[in-house]
Amino acid sequence: MCFVQNLQSQTRAMRLLFLFPLLLVSFFSTAQELNYNALLLKKELTENANAVVRLDEVEIEVLSQQKMTVKTTQAVTVLNRLGDRRARTGLGYDSDKKIKSIQIHVYDAMGNEIEKIKKKDFKDVSAADGFSLYNDYRYLYYDYTPINYPYTLVFEHEYETPDTGTIPSWFFLNGFLVSVEKSRYSITYANANLKPIIIEKNLENVDFDIKETSNSISYTANSIKAMKRESMSPSFDKICPKLMTRIKNFHYKGFDATVDNWKDLGTWVDEKLLSGRDKLSQETIAKAKSLVVGVEDDLEKAKIIYKYVQDNTRYISVQIGIGGLQPIAAVEVDRVKYGDCKGLSNYAKALLKEVGVTSYYAVVEAGGDKVDFEDDFADLAQGNHVILAIPYNDKYYWVDCTSQILPFGYVGSFTDDRKVMIVKPEGGEIVTTTAYLNENNYQSISSSYELKPDGSITGETKLMTKGSRYNSHFRLEEETEEEIVREIKNRWSSINNLTVANYNFQNNKSEVVFNENISLSATNYASLSGDRILFTANAFNNRNVVPDRYRNRKLPFEIQRGYLDEDDSVITLPEGYVVEALPSAKKIENEFGVYTVNFEHDAAHNTVNYKRSFFLKKGLYPKEKYNAYRDFRKEVASTDNAQIVLLKK
Repeated sequence: MCFVQNLQSQTRAMRLLFLFPLLLVSFFSTAQELNYNALLLKKELTENANAVVRLDEVEIEVLSQQKMTVKTTQAVTVLNRLGDRRARTGLGYDSDKKIKSIQIHVYDAMGNEIEKIKKKDFKDVSAADGFSLYNDYRYLYYDYTPINYPYTLVFEHEYETPDTGTIPSWFFLNGFLVSVEKSRYSITYANANLKPIIIEKNLENVDFDIKETSNSISYTANSIKAMKRESMSPSFDKICPKLMTRIKNFHYKGFDATVDNWKDLGTWVDEKLLSGRDKLSQETIAKAKSLVVGVEDDLEKAKIIYKYVQDNTRYISVQIGIGGLQPIAAVEVDRVKYGDCKGLSNYAKALLKEVGVTSYYAVVEAGGDKVDFEDDFADLAQGNHVILAIPYNDKYYWVDCTSQILPFGYVGSFTDDRKVMIVKPEGGEIVTTTAYLNENNYQSISSSYELKPDGSITGETKLMTKGSRYNSHFRLEEETEEEIVREIKNRWSSINNLTVANYNFQNNKSEVVFNENISLSATNYASLSGDRILFTANAFNNRNVVPDRYRNRKLPFEIQRGYLDEDDSVITLPEGYVVEALPSAKKIENEFGVYTVNFEHDAAHNTVNYKRSFFLKKGLYPKEKYNAYRDFRKEVASTDNAQIVLLKK
């Protein structure tokens, strides 16, 4: 529901605003010190915004190496339902993170307080409800349901913790389509040994002030306009204005540390957070060793152990920021047969150790967008997921122990091609995970179909996918027949009245290749016009979407991975028809990729052989090149839709 629609209930108030401005200004000047009247927001802040952060403030006090308090106030005016998720109403905690105070105030569009939520009103739940290993990790939240828009929600909380190893970073913007009226980040430290190291990211276009004293530093910024997500824009993390903060001498989960670099941090994690947590029962050790009897090759041993973990454990989600960075002991995971990413990775690492295979605990920022660890900024706050790195013949094989279906050594688009920290006994190291780039992300479609005089088609299609393309296909074999048919129809939605007659899949996990064989038919595929039949030869790879058009694009654009498609179709034409018009062969080549298409008519066999190749290159490009890229994709889409015209004899 849009901003204007949601103001219908305030129609009368709006009329008063325009008719009696002096009266209202006088009224609001006597209102509360912080005026949350949404109707007086500056237009520059509501433009392209679903929510406006009126005040985003954090005050951090590092009182000692083992004591820190964090006090936060966030006031968000939500303009429509799409902005609801920007109004925070919860806070995670554990035995080391004590919530000293927490409350919420809610204001209506005019800035009148309509609700006050105290700590006793919050729900206190387990971060992994029902799982005994994680009972210490909890979440305090209030489920607020808005009545009208706009409204303003003010969330205030303060907590105390001995863990100074994860000092909150600061985002001057909280996401796309959110603006900020005022943002303030302040950190006070007790002595020079606790002075924070702060790096600034993407602040070039933010007007901010810095104030620094002998024991404090603060940043203040005002009136930051919302960023609108644009087609193919880089991930928000890459372009958002933010601060990253750490201290050299910190404390975490009962251990002190002094860290200058990733090597130091890795050594500390190995010696303090991981040490002793790889113990297993003698029974489990014997089981692991029995699985690899007669196997000499370490990689083959690793595959066997990985399969054992997949078959005998299950994953539960516990956020790394709530659940802490130390994994549950391997012996406990072995006992209950479940764990989060940290626990399962540590468990697999322990099993591998017992069969003589080296592996390393690896912390990564996982997600569809690639986010790298900072090379020169070693802190515990980076990363939201843990996987394993297995060295073999001068390369790393990466395994995600939370998945029960991913092939060994395949990480997919969740953790591919990004800098991560691997933990070795000799120290931490920044390493890039497997990259699926350009031609590695491969799809081939080989088809043969017959066109009937009534415009219907029937035929066979074979698909083969590799790299990141495999990730979006192989899960089909886990689905029900109904879901499989729905997915195939959605994939080829350009084919009307599609019927899937039969299908079978071959999932080659060792080569990480997925093959699909599909028999299908469709009515009214071709258009009939008198004595002519018109149809598009490219039946099975014709979903090229032309990127959005922008009169004044603001952001650069990125092709994250690139790919290569190769299509080969043999089309049998209906008896009694001849080819009247056949599209010309074409090749388009530029800095973004290469596209080729060719049509060959075999009159003797009454067929047309259609061949197509489309190679799209990975790259980060300035906004000035976007129109050229869009023109490229527009020309590809137009050529893909080129039609063959048949004439009745």
